Amino acid sequence: MVKSSPLSLSQKATDMLVSVIKLLSIIVLLGYLILWVLMPTKIYRHQLFPRVRNKLDSAFFGIQGIMLLLYFFPILFVAVLGCVYLHLLKKRSSNEQFESIPTHFNKYSGNGRKHAVGAWKKPMIVKDPLGIVSGIELAFLIMFTALVIWSFATYLRNSFATITPQSAAENGQKVWEAKLESSALRLALAGNMCLTFLFFPVARGSSVLPLFGLTFEGSIKYHIWLGHMVMAFFTAHGLGYIIYWAVTSQISEMMKWGKAEISNVAGEVSLLAGLGLWATTFPCIRRKIFELFFYTHQLYILFIAFFLLHVPISFTCIMLPGFYLFLVDRYLRFLQSRRRVRVVSARVLPCQTLELNFPKSPSLSYNPTSILFINVPRISKLQWHPFTINSNSNLEPEELSVVIKGEGSWSQKLYQILSSSNSSIDHLQVSVEGPYGPASTQFLRHDSLVMVSGGSGITPLISIIREVLFASTTDKCKTPQITLICSFKNSLDLTMLDLLLPISGTPSAFSNLQLKIEAYVTREKEPTINNWNLIRTIRSKPNSLIGEPVSAVLGGKSWLWLGAIISSSFIIFLIIIGLITRYYIYPIDHNTNEVFSYSFRSSLNMLVICIGIAMTASAAVLWNKRLNAREGNRIQSNLGPTPTFSPHNGERELESLPHESLLQAIDVHYGERPDLKRILFECKSSSVGVLVCGPKKMRHEVATICSSRSADNLHFESISFSW
Repeated sequence: MVKSSPLSLSQKATDMLVSVIKLLSIIVLLGYLILWVLMPTKIYRHQLFPRVRNKLDSAFFGIQGIMLLLYFFPILFVAVLGCVYLHLLKKRSSNEQFESIPTHFNKYSGNGRKHAVGAWKKPMIVKDPLGIVSGIELAFLIMFTALVIWSFATYLRNSFATITPQSAAENGQKVWEAKLESSALRLALAGNMCLTFLFFPVARGSSVLPLFGLTFEGSIKYHIWLGHMVMAFFTAHGLGYIIYWAVTSQISEMMKWGKAEISNVAGEVSLLAGLGLWATTFPCIRRKIFELFFYTHQLYILFIAFFLLHVPISFTCIMLPGFYLFLVDRYLRFLQSRRRVRVVSARVLPCQTLELNFPKSPSLSYNPTSILFINVPRISKLQWHPFTINSNSNLEPEELSVVIKGEGSWSQKLYQILSSSNSSIDHLQVSVEGPYGPASTQFLRHDSLVMVSGGSGITPLISIIREVLFASTTDKCKTPQITLICSFKNSLDLTMLDLLLPISGTPSAFSNLQLKIEAYVTREKEPTINNWNLIRTIRSKPNSLIGEPVSAVLGGKSWLWLGAIISSSFIIFLIIIGLITRYYIYPIDHNTNEVFSYSFRSSLNMLVICIGIAMTASAAVLWNKRLNAREGNRIQSNLGPTPTFSPHNGERELESLPHESLLQAIDVHYGERPDLKRILFECKSSSVGVLVCGPKKMRHEVATICSSRSADNLHFESISFSW
């Protein structure tokens, strides 16, 4: 009899717990969605909600307590479950170290089931305005749209059924006027449904998105879709009421700020802020005038603040959970951004590209394709820009590097600072937020990988290649063959391929990596001078390093700390609001909601929410700051003396074995573009992972090829950061 090792038993228990958490989260969310389906019906309004209110209405919370239980608690409960899930996933990954990757990703061993799952993940739509949409995404989009239409239609049908000539006459209205007012109100209810889910995709450290295999950067498109829907519904809602007031000679209602009723002025300010934000979100403005888009997007603060003042707090409890999780994430980002991190070196490429290298805490781990938000106060104190991390936390445990392509005004200024003849990074102050990335990756499950990039799109693919390089140093995992197809405008851009080799040193296993690089220079028909000698490396003096290493704001057990912050801050909120309601508000209005204004109740609730989040998050960050400080001191002592400046060949010899292997793997084509259809169809492996990062036209072309019926072995994945 073969006995199971304690490690394998622990892994089985962890796998079972992970499955239970996922199942429980799905059950809770299904119940939550069923509640949304029932909300516009008479069953909910006349039977379900009154029964719940009779049982749960109390002097501590009133009707707000019911809404907190039905709409607020389930989402926060799933968020805490997600934190535990991600902690276990991270723990399991660190224990396995590539040992069980093949078996883990072969769980769909049946050919029929595997084919069905793969078919749903293939691109189904490859065109604007939706972009690249998989079958799963399309299904959820259709279901959500159907839910919105169902809710709005049901609200209208039920409300119109109560509007008769007699009821309209009693209110001094005509029938069509009463229906117009009712329609305007129901448009707001539909808009609130979209607003409920608006902030989930923009919580960068979300514990909800990874439960469904989603990432922050990959979910931005959902935020864009929902944002357009929110503003469309709320704009129609506002216009509907303005038309109604105009035709009924009640235009003075626009200046009304009711005490214990709806505040029209607050709603109008919220709508105006939203319209100002919405106007700059369209691609023609967002991509060409990013600064305008960035600054006007901060109007979301006014939009949400006056929305909360516009309606009763019991109603806003429906949409608050997503915004609550966003506030937690935003405050943690604020605390992390107050730190100044060190820059130990910078690799300056002649193609207007930089690689910044930071020391990092060894406890900080991240997956390939992760991103880091960077702020350089010397250029702009307000602007934060996301950049792909090209280093690997396994291959480079004490270093983190990002690549910055000089394509915008901000990045060009940074390149000019570091590329000047008297450049120095000794006093370059930098703040960071992140890193943010996928909870797990599946690149190693394929027999081969085909990576397609355009320009700076090669950066996230470098992080994947380094992950495969690290995996190749172990004997426990079979690594896939890699074909890198990269398109550049001119030969200077070919120097970006040097970033495949870590500046801190490349393991000798690089020569064993099954890597083939097909580089295409589209605007030149013949090679020019040797540009590799133009690469420079600038280093800081060890004694001049001011700042901290990059570290997780909540330490190595960040997910558990996040779960503690979410749960404890919510408990503090319940205790404070419950006591205020019971001993101050209830004795005066006895749950009639007719004494205290909506604005007062909403402001009080938001103040308590912010206090609870600030208290718990600050305490967690301060607790973990001690460990980060100790690691920072150790890293500082490990930094040996290095030259302040060295040319590229002084940092790593061009004739070194890794660099020679890299040059042998590169095949450069001048004056032509890659025939992607031919290259992809020539891949005969049973499972080919196709990753593309580059211009939209390139992504759409590759997605179209992979979506064809004759490409069953091609598994498409787009890596896009062009928001």
